[in-house]
Amino acid sequence: MEAASAKFAESGYHRTPMSRIAEDVGLTQGGLMHHFPSKQHLLIAVAERRLLNTARWWEELGEDLDGLEAFREIVRSTERLLAEPGLIELFVVVSAQAADADSPAKHLYAEWYERAIAGVESRLVQAAAAGHLKSGRDYRAIAEECIAVSDGLQLQWVISDGKLDLVGRVRAFAERLAEDLSVDTAHRA
Repeated sequence: MEAASAKFAESGYHRTPMSRIAEDVGLTQGGLMHHFPSKQHLLIAVAERRLLNTARWWEELGEDLDGLEAFREIVRSTERLLAEPGLIELFVVVSAQAADADSPAKHLYAEWYERAIAGVESRLVQAAAAGHLKSGRDYRAIAEECIAVSDGLQLQWVISDGKLDLVGRVRAFAERLAEDLSVDTAHRA
């Protein structure tokens, strides 16, 4: 998994042959295929690992955020993702496969989205309850929008061959949200 993640991060999914991953871990290609019957199986496993790592970033934040910290974390998460550009490509490839009801990616991404949205929503609701963010907002919908913007911009970044300012666009979005939702509009994301 580590070797595949590193190769996918370095070269991208489509430019990384199974034989190279097998060689890096001291296996034959047949030996690697014993564990992962196809490159798609390996792709799904690496994607799951990336999603779990991203979830851990958020869980490590703790629950006591001032509201604006959640928006800052969206930007920091994007910076961490951009450090492994091949994994952004992998995320986009697997997300397209998740549209197929028979793909194992469908279940993986459905769980991921529910977990990610609930996590962002929880932090925003807590910040509103503490008086840092405005009350009476649909924080579930706002969390869904945060995830949609992040994922949509990752797709655009891949399509533009990395020319899109991914972090800058996410930062601008987070700042607009922070300005709209913050009780104290003097702070920025």
